[in-house]
Amino acid sequence: MERSAGILLPIFSLPGEYGAGVLGAEARAFVDFLHDAGQRWWQILPIGPTGEGNSPYTSESTFAGNPLLIDLERLAAEGLLDQSDLEGARVPPSDRIDYDALYRLREPLLRKAFQRARGGGDEAVRAFGEEHPWLKEYVLYRAAKIHFDNAAWFHWPDEGLRRHDPGALEYWRQELQEDVAFRSYVQYWFFTQWTELKEYANEKGVKIIGDLPIYVSLDSADVWSEREEFLLDQEGRPSKVAGVPPDYFSEEGQLWGNPLYNWEAMKRDGFGWWIRRADGANKLFDAVRIDHFRGLESYWAVPAGAASAKEGAWEKGPGMDLLRVLTGWFPGAAYIAEDLGILTDAVHRLREEAGLPGMKVLEFAFTGPDNAYLPHHYQPGCVCYTGTHDNDTAAGWYAHASQEERSFVRTYLGVSDVKGAVGALLRCGQGSAAELFVAQMQDYLGLGSEARLNVPGVAEGNWRWRLLPGQLTTSLAEEIRALTEAFGRC
Repeated sequence: MERSAGILLPIFSLPGEYGAGVLGAEARAFVDFLHDAGQRWWQILPIGPTGEGNSPYTSESTFAGNPLLIDLERLAAEGLLDQSDLEGARVPPSDRIDYDALYRLREPLLRKAFQRARGGGDEAVRAFGEEHPWLKEYVLYRAAKIHFDNAAWFHWPDEGLRRHDPGALEYWRQELQEDVAFRSYVQYWFFTQWTELKEYANEKGVKIIGDLPIYVSLDSADVWSEREEFLLDQEGRPSKVAGVPPDYFSEEGQLWGNPLYNWEAMKRDGFGWWIRRADGANKLFDAVRIDHFRGLESYWAVPAGAASAKEGAWEKGPGMDLLRVLTGWFPGAAYIAEDLGILTDAVHRLREEAGLPGMKVLEFAFTGPDNAYLPHHYQPGCVCYTGTHDNDTAAGWYAHASQEERSFVRTYLGVSDVKGAVGALLRCGQGSAAELFVAQMQDYLGLGSEARLNVPGVAEGNWRWRLLPGQLTTSLAEEIRALTEAFGRC
């Protein structure tokens, strides 16, 4: 990466009239804002359909798109919805997403659009399915899940369908053909709109950093349709699940509950599942952040049913066997290693051998002069962040920092109040030796903990913050651009 800067903002956090950010006019307006602010990167979070807790990291598909992000106004422009439909979907401006209302309002409108689109769009949707082989499995999974009262696939009453037997698949594709067709259209709309947004961003000189979560959900189309890739018993249940030990975010560790990969089986077939997954991500994004990179060296395995992540143990990951394949199959791909958490020399060696830039988080830095996240330690080949989606905002971080941290901030940055700390942190990151500097949008707005995206280890209340109309002003873009130009990142 060349010396540059970017902003982290999920699609769902964009402003707009329909309850959550979508792939429409407000997304293009944010691209314009980034361009005016001298930012060359827009980092987003995973864009798949969300699962438990509305988390983008608990998706029911590693390939599919989130229907909640579809632009309804674009469907109306195509004659698939009426203005009265849009009026009924509009909600008062709020900096919080009401997911219950969003689901209640959105699906009926998408079904109405589908009924109007039937016939005229079938050929385009059929071609889309041929180009994206995952679609056939996902739409049947989703249709079956709804048919069986939203039950997880391993609770479906049809044993043949649970086991993904060909005969059962064919039967249920016929039985649920209307819903299968509807969900195929939804995915076609999503990816059509995504492609148009990405093309618009690239034309404006803005590239998009996407996110590749290391794990997938147990209740997902991926695990249901390719069970052999995961460590599961005959009934589809894991004996061990993913998590992390106690760390900065949680004294109890984090019990994620995702199934673990059958790395031996994956290696035998040349990591084909990962090649398909990386291929999908590299087509969607200009750069890909590999989530929980340290899990590729060693991962934390917790016995299924354990009360706490503390009961887990480290097990060996695929290391360079996998990374050599991903970089070899996609030599032009740009990856960022999310090398955070409990790191060892082996993790650092793995990242260096793979030739990937790692991450430096300033909110972790102020414990003393030897902290590797302090900018004076940076070497070329890294990406600096004020904080990630799992961190507090810069203002919230300083407001809740320990007295020891605040004292070191005062010595290192020369500031002793929240506003001064936020500004100094932004200047510190912009001026660092990191090729790329990324700040949360909330930090340029000076927002506090009320604008935090996620609190790791807390199941409810996350992923709800969004911008309000009018917060992205011309003067703010000018301020960001001036700072970015001053440190040679435009």
